[in-house]
Amino acid sequence: MALVSGAAQAQDNEPEELTLDAVYGSPSLSGSAPRGLQLSPDGRYATLLKPRADDRQRYDLWAIDTATGEERMLVDSEALGGREISEEEKMRRERMRLAGTRGIISYDWGPDGKALLVPIDGDLWLAPLNGEPRQLTDTEAGELDAKLSETGRYASFVRNGDLYVVETADGAEHRLTDSATDTVTWGSAEFVAQEELDRSSGHWWSPDDSRLAVARVDESDVDVVQRLAIGAEGSALIAQRYPRAGTDNALVELYVMRPDGSDRVKVDLGDNPDIYLARVYWSADGKTLWVGRLSRDQKRLDLLEVDPDTGASEVLFSETSDTFVNLATSGFGQGGEAGLRALKGGGFLWLSERDGYMHLYRWKDGELTQLTSGDWVVSGLAGVDEANGLAYVTGNRETPLERHIYAVQLDGTGEPQRLTERGYWNSGSLDRTGTRLIIQRQSPLQPPQVYLADNTGERLEWIEQNAITPDHPFAPYSALLTEPEFGTLTASDGQVLHWEVMKPEGEGPFPVLFEVYGGPHAQRVARYWVSPLDRWWVEQGYAIFRLDNRGSGNRGRAFEEPIYQALGTVEVEDQLAGLKWLKQQSWADADRIVVDGWSYGGYMTLKLLEAAPGAFAGGISGAPVTQWDLYDTAYTERYLGDPREVPQVYEAADALPRAGDIADPLLVIHGMSDDNVVFDNSVRLFAALQQARVPFDTAVYPGQAHGFQGKDILIHRTLTMQDFLDRVTAAD
Repeated sequence: MALVSGAAQAQDNEPEELTLDAVYGSPSLSGSAPRGLQLSPDGRYATLLKPRADDRQRYDLWAIDTATGEERMLVDSEALGGREISEEEKMRRERMRLAGTRGIISYDWGPDGKALLVPIDGDLWLAPLNGEPRQLTDTEAGELDAKLSETGRYASFVRNGDLYVVETADGAEHRLTDSATDTVTWGSAEFVAQEELDRSSGHWWSPDDSRLAVARVDESDVDVVQRLAIGAEGSALIAQRYPRAGTDNALVELYVMRPDGSDRVKVDLGDNPDIYLARVYWSADGKTLWVGRLSRDQKRLDLLEVDPDTGASEVLFSETSDTFVNLATSGFGQGGEAGLRALKGGGFLWLSERDGYMHLYRWKDGELTQLTSGDWVVSGLAGVDEANGLAYVTGNRETPLERHIYAVQLDGTGEPQRLTERGYWNSGSLDRTGTRLIIQRQSPLQPPQVYLADNTGERLEWIEQNAITPDHPFAPYSALLTEPEFGTLTASDGQVLHWEVMKPEGEGPFPVLFEVYGGPHAQRVARYWVSPLDRWWVEQGYAIFRLDNRGSGNRGRAFEEPIYQALGTVEVEDQLAGLKWLKQQSWADADRIVVDGWSYGGYMTLKLLEAAPGAFAGGISGAPVTQWDLYDTAYTERYLGDPREVPQVYEAADALPRAGDIADPLLVIHGMSDDNVVFDNSVRLFAALQQARVPFDTAVYPGQAHGFQGKDILIHRTLTMQDFLDRVTAAD
């Protein structure tokens, strides 16, 4: 059934009132939202993590036969799991933005395509395609960062800070390191690598399983921060190693060793230990190790070529910037880390912004050849078909509002060929044989869906069509399916700024929820599925406005760099330009516009209220950063520099010095166990506002971290916001 006719049929049903119980309940109104989509190495199966119908937070592993469409649950997380996960695993899930999820959160295909490695509640299981899952570990301690070796002979994992390897055939276990302490770990990524550098792993298998590259992390010089986690049934003082801006990072070293821990050699990362181990890659033949070494100020990324026999290294080439070097952060498919893909024919593919936009290059025989070019961004590599000389990339060649999959010639000839349909935001990956693509897409009127395609992009089979047909969870509310309006403004430097508006029915004028994020790299205005919560706000009579300011992602270096050592300036200027435009629209009530944001958006709410008293009817600041030296090194120093060297930059960027300038109604919301933007940020804001005699409202949530969890809590937060909005936008 066609998607349009399915939506039309759903609209014939008697419409129901959209409630917050429905918005936050199970099943999700956005339909099935699979995670962890992968193709088996031969393309025969598509595997994914699906939420249970009665519990949207618990995920099971499913397999779909791409030839027949037959679908079956491969691993039932409820049958095999149930043990309480460790605090370390909880923190790791928070870093992965998966806090609150249960069951299976990741898995790893064996390269032979016959079995998968599945971590469940701290233990490891080997799940064959045909047969019952077999338990590989059974310990009270959790096994972290688990992965299968390239041949599938071994599974590796971290337990109590040391690296272990287990032989999948007989379960024989080997401990590769034995020197872990409270401050030293082997094989895991340190905090800033996980949180800010998009590196979640700390060990890497060579293609022939003969060696592993292993990170050793020493946090002994990292400051211990005493964080008070206030819960509903009591409070705890948590001592956390947290590298605040301007303080010492963890010391990270890299070693190469055999699967039994022997023949260990240390990789030469240079004379300066104060660097970031950004990326680690093996060559296709396993004879070379490539390492991305990022300087502490993040203005230089060196790609080191390493001899794994001796650890000796030399700089192959470097990426440099007067502001900051952006690491490629999107997935590179087929098990590779973001940024580089080794080629069997020699050399590798590489993502670089050296011409001002992130584009694909090929390194071979000592030369770097550009494969894509133009005023658009390549966001990632979906796969490589070396036999046919093709790379598959994702990017936004047509418009920043959409993302598509393109086929690119490896020899640099010809133009990229778009394989996906206009009007959608797409992502995808190619199997190792180069024959099948698995594609995810969404649009404002279409919740996320997944399909299988051939290597030309032609759809072969729906994996998750998620059409809004009469039996879809959103069907009772499908009369609310309206397309947002998109448009552009011009920034002071001539850059084009994209905006998005959703309006209630009628002529208005409407009160407006001016929703802002504004932080580096994020993109909020695009052809994404409109969340049911947004549609609920529109049903309450509020228009929603969003604008992507300078610094936002997927627009190139010139669009991002104005924020360097200037956070809270150009973004505020752009958002105020959006506010000026908004107040000129007949449908918007110029006196009833409320700014709202979370995290960096909470910071932006404060900066906007400080910069333009009286311009807004009020502001809602959620989990705001208020003092930047409370935030971590890698993120903060990338954009502001080192506070020990440029304290004036930090003072100008902070929200606290001008808190007394806030003259409009303000609601501050924060979780009292937030370990990302720690609660101390809001506490200091409260003190500054009180000292300046500025009245404000607060809503603080015991036990909640940066991402709130729990249906009742989420509903309470939304109702608190609604009460504030209704009060400050009430007609005189």
